Amino acid sequence: MSTANRGVVYKGPGKVAVESIPYPELALGNRKCQHGVILKVVTTNICGSDQHMVRGRTTAPEGLVLGHEITGIVIEAGRDVEFIKPGDLVSVPFNIACGRCRNCKEGQTGICLNVNPARPGAAYGYVDMGGWSGGQTDYVMVPYADFNLLKFPDADQAMEKIRDLTLLSDIFPTGFHGCVTAGVGPGSTVYIAGAGPVGLAAAVSAQLLGAACVIVGDMIEERLAQARSFGCETIDLTQDGDMADKIEVILGEREVDAFVDCVGFEAHACGCNHGKEAPATVLNSAMSLTRAGGQIGIPGLYVTEDPGAADEAAKQGALSMRFGQGWAKSHSFHTGQCPVMKYHRPLMQAILFDKVKIADAVNVQMITLDEAPKGYADFDGGAAKKFVLDPHGSVAA
Repeated sequence: MSTANRGVVYKGPGKVAVESIPYPELALGNRKCQHGVILKVVTTNICGSDQHMVRGRTTAPEGLVLGHEITGIVIEAGRDVEFIKPGDLVSVPFNIACGRCRNCKEGQTGICLNVNPARPGAAYGYVDMGGWSGGQTDYVMVPYADFNLLKFPDADQAMEKIRDLTLLSDIFPTGFHGCVTAGVGPGSTVYIAGAGPVGLAAAVSAQLLGAACVIVGDMIEERLAQARSFGCETIDLTQDGDMADKIEVILGEREVDAFVDCVGFEAHACGCNHGKEAPATVLNSAMSLTRAGGQIGIPGLYVTEDPGAADEAAKQGALSMRFGQGWAKSHSFHTGQCPVMKYHRPLMQAILFDKVKIADAVNVQMITLDEAPKGYADFDGGAAKKFVLDPHGSVAA
């Protein structure tokens, strides 16, 4: 068995490189990790959250091995792993969760209390999320394997649908979670802010949940065209005009039942000011455009520190929100990381039984690990694609 390993490494603002990195060990610091496994990575995805770090908009240290969207084959298992075996093909939730703490037992695996000494919640290859090595690599170690991993029931069938199943580690559950927390159900009218991969995943999730009309707003025509390709209405946010007027043209009403923020803290103003950052603009729009008593799902990332923000308040995560408007309309706000394990099994079933074509919706583009730097650059340029890395050249494009 080869012990060579490569990974995508953050080298400073705007720079990533594929470098040799240590082969993973079943260890947590100086002690053995008998509840963990080592995976040979089959697919690993570039996430919009990774881009926040690579743009220099977080406190991520240089040298961080990136990647939290992992699918792989188990090649080694610790002594205490009982139900996952070498040879199993598995999806790895981006949340690292112990399965033992109060939050994990309540299903809130995105805020596990035992895997990050700094704060609740951890993830692979992400700033301030526990220091865990990322999975844009050839091989990676996964702790608490019996609890965390989703085993695909038939590996051959899974490989045939790997373009879809690779999205179970993050963006499909995240988009679905945004819709669930926004109260999307049969007959709902839904506005999705942002047509990046998570926004597109949220849009197809809204359809899966029975929404009557899904409206997607973005500033890049290629992304809007991708949303239209599977039946969404779209709004070009570079154009001037009142958003409520534009929604009324589509719905005959000026508000939606449910609003999902898939943009986050790097939001921009709309219309003639679309080139200017306005980090609270989506949240304020959500309160304006959601009906009284409606719900707002916020899977888009908001950070506690943004070194690249345009003003001092935003650098500390303090945004100028018209919160009184939301209070007056009795809105419910749902924030935080998606607890992937709450959704990944049913969404796997939806994929395996052909109830959803998530890879087509988000326009999955397979590239090699060595092509990762170009994938990051293309993603940052607004490409309407979800880039999936194939480290070992084993997945057909």
